[in-house]
Amino acid sequence: MSEARVLGIVGWSGSGKTALIVKLIPLLTRRGIQVATLKHAHHAFDVDHPGKDSFMHRQAGACEVIVSSEHRWVLMHELRGAPEVTLPELLRRVSPCDLILVEGFKTHRHPKLEVFRAALGKPPLYPDDPNIVALASDGKLPGARVPVLDLNDTEAIATEILNLARPLSQVLSSLATHADGSS
Repeated sequence: MSEARVLGIVGWSGSGKTALIVKLIPLLTRRGIQVATLKHAHHAFDVDHPGKDSFMHRQAGACEVIVSSEHRWVLMHELRGAPEVTLPELLRRVSPCDLILVEGFKTHRHPKLEVFRAALGKPPLYPDDPNIVALASDGKLPGARVPVLDLNDTEAIATEILNLARPLSQVLSSLATHADGSS
């Protein structure tokens, strides 16, 4: 397998980033592309629930808990006050695949496709971010310095993602220009 390629999907909350990714994954996998996703959350989240054994292991102080079954496995790592893991560190932990779609991390220096909806009343991000290499929008954006794709044409967006995604080593090099991976 060749080196994984990386592309971010960014936009304001409510723009439809997750909805777009959920539509793109089946299209890309039908094309034979093995896709991994990396999602940034701005809030506390939990993938475990009180009363479950793994939850009790974490609550008891385990720094990592692996839960495994015949269908999947998951690794939970507790930071316990340590700094948040950086985007480069997370990218290095992704298992081998063809494409890594990164949702969020909008201020970081990796190639990104912006999901933009004028109806949200927020300004587009691309004018101030040279790492935004394309837009997916439900409206026209005359004068945009990057390609503008119809947000409803997921086949075209999937094709463009494959063209725009950059090799993992190149993305890691770009992110290394700032120690914390941010711009």
